[in-house]
Amino acid sequence: MFRKSVVGFFVLSLLAVGPVSAADVVKMNLNAIYPATNFHSQGAEEFAKRVKEYSAGTVEIAVHPGGALGFKGPELLKTVKDGTVPMSDILMGVVQGSEKAFGISSLPRMVTSYDEAWKLYEACKDLYDKAAAKWNQKILYVVPWPPSGLFTTKEIKTGADIKGLKTRTYDKNGADFLANLGGSPVSLPWGEVYAALRTGMIDSVLTSAVSGRDAKLWEVLKYFKKIDYAYPLNMVVINMDYWKALKPDQKAAMEKAAQEVQDMLWKKSAADNEESLKAIAENGMIIGDTDAALGSELDQAADAIIKGFLADAGPDVAAVVENFRKKK
Repeated sequence: MFRKSVVGFFVLSLLAVGPVSAADVVKMNLNAIYPATNFHSQGAEEFAKRVKEYSAGTVEIAVHPGGALGFKGPELLKTVKDGTVPMSDILMGVVQGSEKAFGISSLPRMVTSYDEAWKLYEACKDLYDKAAAKWNQKILYVVPWPPSGLFTTKEIKTGADIKGLKTRTYDKNGADFLANLGGSPVSLPWGEVYAALRTGMIDSVLTSAVSGRDAKLWEVLKYFKKIDYAYPLNMVVINMDYWKALKPDQKAAMEKAAQEVQDMLWKKSAADNEESLKAIAENGMIIGDTDAALGSELDQAADAIIKGFLADAGPDVAAVVENFRKKK
């Protein structure tokens, strides 16, 4: 039933009456793909802490941030499915090649606020749970990234101002979105972005205010346009075999911790976004909102991408997305 590996291990025995011994404890690794300082990884640490507390020490989760276990991208669904690691956080959009439903939150301009992002998550929750189950795993909790905007050297007032911009993007949707607006998207590892801005290889970046703050983009760019490109979701999952082997009280402990951490991190994401906007403004960046006219241009560019996504998404995914867009 279980597969052993150097990175995943599982120890389980019937709980004895009395003090918990080492033999009584369930131990699992949680693969965390972001650095220890990132709020997603910090949330995973808090989750592990609460699980241990609520399970009276019978479940211990070791969090490995920064992709230290060697798994970071599109392979993560299979990695958890096979039990190579029992638990992992996963950026949903990265694994949409395996499960189309997981790409919904990364679609441009589907939502333009945290409230809308939550409503979209609620609309898609059954889809996400079914997709995870197909890959032999259970979603424990889900958290959004802060919204992406445009950091630029010149002020963006209309869609025409995006034409010709050499913009670093982080996924295909972002590249197609900006290309639809006449931009010239560039794919670059995040670690090369600052140097590319210095040399003029690129002149703009599609990313969140949080990432812009952390990278001190005010040193090389002047403007930040809040275009609410997307609120991509990150999920923490557990292999279903490991989940089923837990005792009822251990499952309850994990679900309680997951719900609390999910609530905490949705608030944390929004708070970090506001704090980052304040920080970049204090460092001289000029922040602009998107007016109705520009919003209409952005939605038009996004519409072609969403239609392309739905063309081969399957009827279940298409129905949920189309219904959400009608109600918005």
